[in-house]
Amino acid sequence: MSWIKTIDYSEADSALKRMYDRVKGPNDKVDNVLKIHSLRPHTLTGHMTLYKSVLHNSNNTLPKWYLESIGVYVSYLNRCDYCVAHHFAGFARLINNEKRAAFFFECVKEDTLEVFFEDHYLLGILHAKKLTLDHTSITKDDIEELKYQGFSEGEILEINQVTCYFSYVNRMVVGLGVSTEGDVIGLSPGDSDDPKNWNHN
Repeated sequence: MSWIKTIDYSEADSALKRMYDRVKGPNDKVDNVLKIHSLRPHTLTGHMTLYKSVLHNSNNTLPKWYLESIGVYVSYLNRCDYCVAHHFAGFARLINNEKRAAFFFECVKEDTLEVFFEDHYLLGILHAKKLTLDHTSITKDDIEELKYQGFSEGEILEINQVTCYFSYVNRMVVGLGVSTEGDVIGLSPGDSDDPKNWNHN
């Protein structure tokens, strides 16, 4: 599951179990990406607060499927198979089109996203690529171009935050050898109107 010890739900003390109760899925399952925090549970609070804010919050105006597509692409660029698996499943569920989801993933692998995105969303996801692989080359002109192509400044912030979140979690997962063994792939928090609701379903 990982290269460091983690604490299962059945072995958790009362404080950790209360936290697990907030994030668990069916049958008391806790995703490995969350369980990896179990030796320092306070970091799980920080992780879930950030995750729910940048990806699952009703105040975001970009579509959730698009934010998930950024997550899949950034995770692929960072060679994080764990996050690719989980978030591609979420992306596919959101667009509810198996063939189109598979086509998107082929475009990710072939780096031909211009075939999938026909509008300003292409520029946004390419900006996420630049922020992931060559962040020091970004200038004010990049931001101005995003605005010119139709993104609001708040939406540019959303792209930035989702990209940065995935770069964080990708490195945590890869750096600690977290695998999908035992996970239910694609669970995510619902109730975007309640930032404190971390329940995975």
